[in-house]
Amino acid sequence: MATLLIRLAGPMQSWGTQSRFSIRDTGLEPSKSGVIGLLGAALGKPRYEVDGDGFPTLNQLTELKMGVRVELPGLVKRDFHTAGGSHRQTDDYGVIKADAKSRGTVVSERFYLNDADFLVGLESNNSALLEQLHFALANPHWQLCLGRKAFIPSLPVYVPDGLQDQNLMTVLSNHPWKPFIEKKETPEKLRLVVDANTIDTTAEHIVEVRQDVPISFAERRFTIRRVVTMEINTPKGGK
Repeated sequence: MATLLIRLAGPMQSWGTQSRFSIRDTGLEPSKSGVIGLLGAALGKPRYEVDGDGFPTLNQLTELKMGVRVELPGLVKRDFHTAGGSHRQTDDYGVIKADAKSRGTVVSERFYLNDADFLVGLESNNSALLEQLHFALANPHWQLCLGRKAFIPSLPVYVPDGLQDQNLMTVLSNHPWKPFIEKKETPEKLRLVVDANTIDTTAEHIVEVRQDVPISFAERRFTIRRVVTMEINTPKGGK
């Protein structure tokens, strides 16, 4: 059993799981589809899968057990984006409306996390797969982003000592806490969100369903996973 760590920290990041039309949401932690999409970008893996192309299959990536430790929760912010605007009245430009003839401007509300910092852990018995992902994060094929292309990480997502021969809970419970924004006080507890099949759930655990496991990125199809949210003692900070 081994665990791979990924660092997701930046001034803006968004991990939507329910975005439709003009409202683009964000979760309070990175989604599994977002993390797998980031891994795909690091690998250079196309949206369409081809047998024998040398890339891990999407099924192999979704089978990784995931946990997210919230180093800094950040603040939920809202922005507005305009699509289909025109500089001149004679321009045939804009978003096609429901009548399929006229065009116009669409304003969308987009939510994001401001100054959030997360430590993501991925657990697997397949050490070769984790080694491949660890190398790809250090040498990404495509630009890596935090949920949206414009949201660039403040720190490398690659964690030099991030490949460890321990289970997910042990690694996330002990890895030093050192947020990308320096804090005067260390919190007593950190929020931890893990796949429910990672731990032995009890009556004290509230199991939440999230629809963020990709079945196909090409067709944008997703299925559910079950997660548990808990608190852990904050490990001592790193140097």
